[in-house]
This record gives sequence, C-alpha cells and structure tokens, in this order.
Amino acid sequence: MRICVASDHAGFTLKNELVEDLRAAGHDVTDLGAHSAQSVDYPDFGRDVARSVAASGGLGVLVCGTGIGMSMAANKVKGVRAALCTSEFEARMARSHNDANVLCLGQRVVGPGMARAIVEAFLATPFEGGRHAQRVEKLNALDGER
Repeated sequence: MRICVASDHAGFTLKNELVEDLRAAGHDVTDLGAHSAQSVDYPDFGRDVARSVAASGGLGVLVCGTGIGMSMAANKVKGVRAALCTSEFEARMARSHNDANVLCLGQRVVGPGMARAIVEAFLATPFEGGRHAQRVEKLNALDGER
C-alpha cells in the first residue's frame, strides 16, 4: 500500500517509529518530513501530505502534538478526508463509514503502542460504501465551497 507520512517537530519521534513499522510491513512509504525535531510549522506538512494523497489516491498519516492542527490543515485540500483518531474504533469507523484517506495522530495524546494499533486498524479497514457512499459524496461536494 502507498502511504505518505509527515509530522511537525512535536510528532517527529512517533512519525519516525511509524515509518519504520510501515516499511517493515512492506508498505511503500514516502516520508515528507519533518526530518528533525527542530521547530517547524505543521500546516506546511499537513498540506504536503494532503496534496500527495489527493493526487495519488493513496493514504496518508500525519502526526503533530495533538493531531488537531494537522487534521485542520489536511482537510483544507480538495479530495482529502482527514480524521483525527485516538482509538482503533475511531480509525475503523473513519475508514468504513467516512472513507477517510488521511489519519491524524497526536504524539502527546496516544502512546506508540496505541498509535501502531490505530494505524493498523486504519489501513486494514475498507470503505463499506452503500449508504455511506452518498454521505461521502456530499462531503466531496463541500470541496467546491472553499
């Protein structure tokens, strides 16, 4: 699976751990940064992953301190449905009901073990379609209102 990943300085450590895990699992991972723990602006990295996901059709993972800023930034990009998840249940629902294509995590909110479980649930869960497809189409239509 093609996965684009990035973080700001507050999510740098967790992002690196996740990149290592994803590559070990055989995924095609593109790491767009940050490449150090030096202070950076999360909107830049959220935008870059969101644009990559919108263009490629792959999935994305973003990490900052809380996940909130990254989810706000990513959701500004047309075609992106970013979901901030703090549990496996939320990750499964974000994919199965909302066809989320970007997962946002907070390094200061979830520990590495929970983050791994959330990522695994997100990647393993397909979109159900059916009654949910109509709702996702309505979300996509909102892109034109920006």
